Amino acid sequence: MSVTIETTKDIDACLAIRHDVFVREQGVPEDLERDAHDHTDAIHLIARDGARVLGAARILLKGDSAKIGRVCVAQAARGTGLGAGLIRACLEEACRHDGITRAVLGAQVSAIGFYEGLGFTAFGPVYDDAGIDHRDMDRAL
Repeated sequence: MSVTIETTKDIDACLAIRHDVFVREQGVPEDLERDAHDHTDAIHLIARDGARVLGAARILLKGDSAKIGRVCVAQAARGTGLGAGLIRACLEEACRHDGITRAVLGAQVSAIGFYEGLGFTAFGPVYDDAGIDHRDMDRAL
């Protein structure tokens, strides 16, 4: 497998894999999975093996923060390190923007350990997002 991770304008490909992971697998309502940011101010990253899309994520810049979200990996690529690669690529992209000093995300509670391994720290209470327990996390850049 020869995976590349890069920013993309191919929003439809990102939305397609997000639909597979969040809507089909996790039961997130489609109207909650997509929002206006997708076509306006989001920076999209995509992971591909050739033409095959294996993962996606997006970044929203606000103030001094880069909010990483909609991180997903296709079932066939889970456990390969691709998720960590996507997060590292998001962090690298965030650092390219002047004034961005921290990364934040809302982690599914089951993934907190994964994000802690990438330098994130959980804060605040557990909250419901689309029927799934989440907790906010951040890290300095």
